[in-house]
Amino acid sequence: MPMTGPRDKPLSELGPVAEQFEEIEQQRASNLLGMWLFLATELLLFGGIFASFVVYRFLYPQGFIEASNLLSLPTGVFNTAVLLTSGLTMVLTEHSLNAGRRRAALLFLLSTLALGAVFLGIKAMEWHHEYQEGLMPVFNLAFDHTGEHARQVRLFFNFYFSLTGLHVFHMLIGVGLLGIIVVFILRWRDPPRIARQVQITALYWAFVDVLWVIIFTLLYVLRI
Repeated sequence: MPMTGPRDKPLSELGPVAEQFEEIEQQRASNLLGMWLFLATELLLFGGIFASFVVYRFLYPQGFIEASNLLSLPTGVFNTAVLLTSGLTMVLTEHSLNAGRRRAALLFLLSTLALGAVFLGIKAMEWHHEYQEGLMPVFNLAFDHTGEHARQVRLFFNFYFSLTGLHVFHMLIGVGLLGIIVVFILRWRDPPRIARQVQITALYWAFVDVLWVIIFTLLYVLRI
């Protein structure tokens, strides 16, 4: 049986209020504000790297185009589709949980977790391929690409591994959060609180999705 509160309110707006808050809506708004502030600091980090990339892309267009063409565009497109689909299943998780549909929420959340794992697996295979091709100028590894624009290509791949590495780090955090929430849903001890946790995590996951779309555009699409 679904666990629901009053029909006119989603599950995330129900439940006991912590002692430091006057009402549940204030508590919910405070939680969301905290996540928005955290994401704002993350945006400053990525924004600086994005801005630097754009500047060097303007200064060294030939080298950056050459480097971008060394990446697999079909793989990037497929991985983008995987991640955006995970964003959809995360939204469906939130909606299902707010409606008190525990089983549907669990199914959508597990789907999000699986799609996140697929994304990470594909990215790992990409990195392995680039390592085999000698295109990984990190951890003192040899960079074997030669040619007129070799130094510019190396600079591009420094950006590439910085951006994709940071994104993977944030993805791992997100996958970890999803795994914890799966356990919470299985236990089902405080549904309204779980719904609010899913809402905050969904905001984080959407941020990770948007970051990847920007990264994908800069690294894979701008090759002409």
